[in-house]
Amino acid sequence: MPATVHPKLRVAAVQAAPEFLDLDGTIDKTIDLMAQAASQGVKLIAFPETWVPGYPWWIWLDSPAWGMQFVQRYHDNALVVGSAEFDRIRDAARKHKIWVSLGYSEKAAGSLYIAQALFDDQGNTVQTRRKLKPTHVERTVFGEGDGSDLAVVETPIGNIGSLSCWEHLQPLSKYAMYAQNEQIHCGAWPSFSLYRGAAYALGPELNNAASQVYAAEGQCFVVAPCATVSQAMSELMCTDPGKQQMLRVGGGYARIYAPDGSPLGTPLAEDEEGLVIADIDLGMIALAKAAADPSGHYSRPDVTQLLLNKTRREPVVLQRAPEVEGGAFEAIVATPEPAAATRQQPLAA
Repeated sequence: MPATVHPKLRVAAVQAAPEFLDLDGTIDKTIDLMAQAASQGVKLIAFPETWVPGYPWWIWLDSPAWGMQFVQRYHDNALVVGSAEFDRIRDAARKHKIWVSLGYSEKAAGSLYIAQALFDDQGNTVQTRRKLKPTHVERTVFGEGDGSDLAVVETPIGNIGSLSCWEHLQPLSKYAMYAQNEQIHCGAWPSFSLYRGAAYALGPELNNAASQVYAAEGQCFVVAPCATVSQAMSELMCTDPGKQQMLRVGGGYARIYAPDGSPLGTPLAEDEEGLVIADIDLGMIALAKAAADPSGHYSRPDVTQLLLNKTRREPVVLQRAPEVEGGAFEAIVATPEPAAATRQQPLAA
C-alpha cells in the first residue's frame, strides 16, 4: 500500500492597506496582490480582517454621533455575497489558479457582518463565514455569526479553517476548530496600531502570540494576514492630534507559523506593504500531533467536553400547514433506533 502523500504548497499572508471605503478600488488591489502572489508560486493567499472595504477605525476614535459621517459610505462599499464585485474575486482566483481567503465587511440586507470567504483555484466559493461575536465597539457596526460559522472544510490542499481577530482569544471556539482536524488556519487581523502604548492587549506582541499559540495548540499551520493604516486613512479619520495619537500609520504585522509554533517567512516592516511568503509541508503536522493532539490522544473527554451547536440561526422561520391526503391530519410517529453504545467524545455536536 503506497504511503500517504501530504500536500506541500506555498502560502502568503497579505500586509497592506485597502483602498479605504472604496469597494471597487480595494477589489482592484486585491486582484493585483493575487497576481503578484501567483507569479511567485503561491497556492493560497490570505487577506486581513474586513480588508474590503477596510476596518471601521472611527468607532474607536470618537463618539457614535461623530462616526455617523462614515456609516452610509461604509454600507455602500461593503461586499455582498454573490454580487458582481464578489464574482470579480472568484474570476481572478480562477484566472490566476490561486486559493484565496478573503476578509471583508459583508452586507446582507440592512446589516453588516465581519466575514471571511474561501475561494478555490477554479473560482468556486468553498466557504463563507461570519465572526461569531464582534469585539467591544465593533458591536455598534456589525451583527453576529452562529455555530455554523465554526467550520473546517476539507480541500485538496488540506483542511482549512478561518477565524477573525479576537476569535483567537475564545478558547471554546478554538477547540471547536481543532476538533475538526484543521491543518491550515487563516487568521485574519486588522492593523495593530490602535492605542499604541496605552492598550497592550491591542498590540502586536499579544495578538501575534495568539496566532503563534493557535499554531502550537492546534498543531496546524497559521497564515495570519494583517492590514496597515495608510496615510490617506489617517488624514480622513484622524482629524486632530488626539486621534493621530490613538491611531498610528502602519501597524502591519503579518505572520506565518508552523505547527510547532515556529515562525516562517520573512516579516515586513510595519509600514511596508507586501506579502509574507512561506513553503509549508502538511506532513509536519504528524510530528506535532505525536506530542499533543488536544482533541485526540491528549484530550480527557471524561473530564471536559465541548457542546457545539452548528445549527444556522435564521431570523424568520416559515411554518406551513402539512399537506395530507383526504384533507385529514395524520400523526406520524417516528420509531427510535435502538440506543447505540455510548462513546465519549471530546466534542459533542
